[in-house]
Amino acid sequence: MCNDNSFIVAELSANHGHSIDIALETIRAAKESGADAVKVQTYTPDTITLNCDNEHFQIKQGTLWDGTTLYKLYEEAYMPWEWHEKLRDEAERLGMVFFSTPFDNTAVDFLEEMRNPIYKIASFEINDIPLIEYAASKGKPMIISTGVGTLDEIQDAVNACKRVGNNQITLLKCTSSYPAPIEEANLLTIPDMAILFDAKVGISDHTIGAISPIVAVALGATVIEKHFILDRSVGGPDASFSMTPQEFKDMVNQVRLAEQALGAVKYLTDSSEIKNAHFKRSLFVAEDITAGEQFTVHNLRSVRPNLGVPPKFLPAILGQNASCNLRKGTPLSLEHIAGGIQQ
Repeated sequence: MCNDNSFIVAELSANHGHSIDIALETIRAAKESGADAVKVQTYTPDTITLNCDNEHFQIKQGTLWDGTTLYKLYEEAYMPWEWHEKLRDEAERLGMVFFSTPFDNTAVDFLEEMRNPIYKIASFEINDIPLIEYAASKGKPMIISTGVGTLDEIQDAVNACKRVGNNQITLLKCTSSYPAPIEEANLLTIPDMAILFDAKVGISDHTIGAISPIVAVALGATVIEKHFILDRSVGGPDASFSMTPQEFKDMVNQVRLAEQALGAVKYLTDSSEIKNAHFKRSLFVAEDITAGEQFTVHNLRSVRPNLGVPPKFLPAILGQNASCNLRKGTPLSLEHIAGGIQQ
C-alpha cells in the first residue's frame, strides 16, 4: 500500500474447498493474475456466532445461504488457523502481502504472532467497537468495510482507530449483497466518503465483473478487494460471486489501464508542447491580394495548418490593408498588415 497504484487484494475467504493444497494453489494463481495481496479470514464458528439453531440464528434474509444456520455456514466456510503460517510463507515467497480479517480478540492475538501487517474489519463487524479498537491498537494499517454501516457507525469506527492513536485508515465502499446488483454499487459514495471521513477509500466489490473496480479507481479508490477462486467447481459459500484467475487477471489489466488513463492534472501552456499543433488553424490568404488591398472574409480565412497569425486576430485584421502583394496559400504574418493589428 505504498505506491501510486491501487492495492489489489484477492480475497480467499471460503474458496479453499477444505484443502490447504487448494488454498496454496489459489495463492499462486492470484499472484499470476496480478494481485498485490491475498487476504484470509481468521475465525472459528465459535468465535463468530453461537451453536444454536433457534429462529434467531436461522438464515432467512433472502441470501445465497438461506435455509441453514449461522453456525453451520461458518463451519463450512472457516479456514483452519494452523494453515495460516504455511499460506503466509507461500504468499511472501511470491512477493505478495498476506493479511487477515479477525473476528474477535483471540484472532487478533493469533495474527500478531503471525506478523500480520494489515487488519481488515468486515462489514458486519463495523459496530464491534471494542474489536476495532483492539485491532487498531496494534499500530497496523486498518481497512474497514462499510457495507452495512450507517454514517454514525462508520464515524464510530474511524474514531475508535484514532482513539488508540491509529490514523492509518482506509474505508471500503461495499454493497453487502452476494452477489451485489451493479445498480446498487453507488460508487459516487467513494469521493464523498474520502472527504467526509478524511480517510483513504477503496472498494470491496461483490458485483459480477470488473466494471465497479474500474470506475472505483477513476473515483479515487486506493484499494480494490475481490473474492478469488481457482474454479467455481471448488464450490463453497462464496463461489458464485468470486472471480476466476482469468477474470481477475483481466480486471487487474483494465484497472491498471484506467490508472494510466487518469494520469495527472495537466493543462498545456505553450503550443510547442502540443503534439500535432501544426494541424491547428491559422489565417491564410485565400485569394491573390495586391498591395494596399483590404483584407476581407473572402480573401482571408481561418484554415489548417497552423503556420499563420492565430484566428483570434481575424476581427482586428478585417478592413486593414495588405502591405505587399500576397499569393493565395500564403500564411498571414504580422508584416503583411500595413496598419498592424488594432485591438
